Amino acid sequence: MPAHEDGWVSSFVFLLFCASSLPAWGRAGLLQEQSPQHYFRSLEAGRASLAFFTHPVSPGAQPFLEQIESSAEVLQDYGISVVKVHCPKQDVSRYCGKENVLRKAYLFRGNLLIREFPTDALFDVNSIVSNVLFALLFNEVKYVQTLADLQNTENVLKGRSNMVFAYVPATGTAEHRAVMEAAFVYGTTHQFVLTTEAALLKATGNDDADVSSAWLLFCHCQRATDPAQPCRRTALGQPLTLLNIHRHLKLMGAPLVTEVAEDPEKVSTVHLQLGLPLVFILSQKDTYEADRRTAEFVAWQLLGKAGVALLSRDFVDLNVLHRSNVALKTPEEGAPIQYLVLEDTDEVITLVEDKSKVKQIQEEEEEEEDEDEKENNNQDIQDDQVVEAVSRDKKRELPLEQILVLTEETFHSSLSEASRTVVLFYASWEAVSLAVLRSYSEVADHLKGTPGVLLSRVNCWDWPGICTQENVTQFPTIKIYGKGEQSVTYDGMWGTEELTSFILLSRVSCPLRLATMDEAEGYLRGEFPSELSSYHHTSLLGVFSSATSKVSKAFEEAGNILSGHVRMGMYFEDDAMALSHKYSVSPPALLLARSGARSVEGISLSKQSVQDMVQMIRYELLDIFPEITVQNLPQYLQLTRPFLILFSDGAISQMESKEMLKLAKGRPQQTFVACWLNLKKTPVGYGILRTYFATVPSLPVLVWVNLHAGGQVFKFPSEQSITEVNILSWLERLQAGLEIPSSTLSEEDWKPPLPAYDFLQMMEAAVPELPLHSSHSPGDNPAQHPLQSPGGDPAIREEPSQETAAKKVVSPGRDLRGTALRLAAREKQGKRHSEL
Repeated sequence: MPAHEDGWVSSFVFLLFCASSLPAWGRAGLLQEQSPQHYFRSLEAGRASLAFFTHPVSPGAQPFLEQIESSAEVLQDYGISVVKVHCPKQDVSRYCGKENVLRKAYLFRGNLLIREFPTDALFDVNSIVSNVLFALLFNEVKYVQTLADLQNTENVLKGRSNMVFAYVPATGTAEHRAVMEAAFVYGTTHQFVLTTEAALLKATGNDDADVSSAWLLFCHCQRATDPAQPCRRTALGQPLTLLNIHRHLKLMGAPLVTEVAEDPEKVSTVHLQLGLPLVFILSQKDTYEADRRTAEFVAWQLLGKAGVALLSRDFVDLNVLHRSNVALKTPEEGAPIQYLVLEDTDEVITLVEDKSKVKQIQEEEEEEEDEDEKENNNQDIQDDQVVEAVSRDKKRELPLEQILVLTEETFHSSLSEASRTVVLFYASWEAVSLAVLRSYSEVADHLKGTPGVLLSRVNCWDWPGICTQENVTQFPTIKIYGKGEQSVTYDGMWGTEELTSFILLSRVSCPLRLATMDEAEGYLRGEFPSELSSYHHTSLLGVFSSATSKVSKAFEEAGNILSGHVRMGMYFEDDAMALSHKYSVSPPALLLARSGARSVEGISLSKQSVQDMVQMIRYELLDIFPEITVQNLPQYLQLTRPFLILFSDGAISQMESKEMLKLAKGRPQQTFVACWLNLKKTPVGYGILRTYFATVPSLPVLVWVNLHAGGQVFKFPSEQSITEVNILSWLERLQAGLEIPSSTLSEEDWKPPLPAYDFLQMMEAAVPELPLHSSHSPGDNPAQHPLQSPGGDPAIREEPSQETAAKKVVSPGRDLRGTALRLAAREKQGKRHSEL
């Protein structure tokens, strides 16, 4: 897709996501005004509200009211309503008395008063949000004043959980608010501890700390299994903001050392996604134990500054690895990996910490520093909506009874219990993992009782060894294991429908060879095979004769690539001619039976390359008159055609559907996408219409928009009925330049500052690589030739089977001269390593 077209795609999807994030009540409804009686009657059990009481005339109240109104929307995100209660003049009750009116604010949970706040303590948005959350999170955030209190808390947590220790010079500040908001999200994962005592901060070993600034330490108490062993501490090196805290906690939750067995160019970890470098310690079988200890030592030194991975030369056949013992991968897109020969771990640490050392290694230091600064600035302005969504719903218990929990002891034995075992590798501290776990639980409910399918999960926070062994380098990851087959990694979207479809379709061969005419007819009716008889999906059947072997081979290869995403069959028998003639085509042909349709479409096959075959199949699977959703939008955007969209407040009428379908079918070489959008199912459409017309027009409304050329928006005349004839006449006027656009979209390019936030790229994942058995020239690497498709459906990645991996493990170790010999000497100085 060209750059300017990609810009329109990103801009359009940005509008979708922005509009979906608007509060449901709107700004005007955040600050509610009620009478005392109505307010106390409306209190709901478990729901928090902040109330302040006022008489109709309250001099000097304006500054406080402005701040409380500004904070109302923020508190609403945490489920806390802000209410202004009007007291009658004669009311002298507790809350409406002169001594309390506009001098105090009251925090209720249900009808229980939690805390009273003097209004002079609520002087701005930061003080209001921080104090209210502090009062609500009294179980999640513990306040300590002495070193003994802090040590007692650490001792209780050792071997069980980690601790986040924060020092703020005073409560009610922006830093205090950041800590409270982080505790709201992560309070059930880590124990948060807060203090305002400067002496306590110094007593923790920060003698030179500036007590006028806020500090945050992550205490690794879960690793301290010995009661006498102190908890390691890692300080947050950036200003105390919510985004920096979230970033720090993600880094602290990542595996200390990631073991990888693939080309470093393909490795992606949370460190790279957050703009930090990744250091590879190169290893081999003979020196593994020493190299592992070296990698852990370096990882503790660089914790929060860089990631550390242990890369085995025995699994990755790159000549450059035999001449190096350390590699450095920076987060900048397209930056080459630096392969180095270093003497000891001091040089490794200096490589990351010392700018002058980096200058010696990298060719263009000034350009790299500019990129680093830009990356850091982007991180400061980012907000993680996934974390926010998970935090709002964190108290909801998920029905996980149908999902088997796997451990190091049960993992391998469980893979042999079912013909197909689906494993979700996730991290319990990571927001996206928790969001996917919800979808996964819904998948388990849909597939309950499905024979031969076992759904399971591995928490990589608890069992990092399994995740390292299975080459899990990012969270979450879903793999499907079949008996005697290679495991397949799912790289699609994380919705329930997409996951369920992939698992079900993976149960049968793709393409499925059919032996008789009855099987072929049953396949087109959706009755065969029995495993998919209850699953409604478009069926594709390739019909071939003995003279079309080249096309049939390409079709078979395309099926291998699309396995799990498409229902494909293949008929290659003597009576293939009779079957194809029944549908007015000749072999090679593609018979397409859409779900819910009574007819079968016959399409001649002339494509002989695998790539063309995949693209053709994806195109034919697109609906003729689709309902646009956030999930399927990228598939149609990749067609780079104008959109003729019918926006409707609910389902469209039978007449409108019939006319639009006639229009869509009437042009074989269609030059635009005719579609519709249900605003009730996809409410983000309201935001799109406001962008187009400033206000939402009367519905239904038919709109023409070309996102890929000019961005002009045209509105079909509301006085005309939506018929094929009227629409075609209107389109002719558009083409002749006789219509005036209602608006023109901005050409501003909305690109994600970080790869981790590039949701469109995730949705438009490239087509999978060609299978290993496809033809390649000598020395050609199949991984270098991914197929691109207009559908943008997710890819699957085949991985070495356990038998193949076992053969590689026993390969003889190569002479390092290096990693263990040069870096192991630093182990003798391990005692110099102070606690972080």
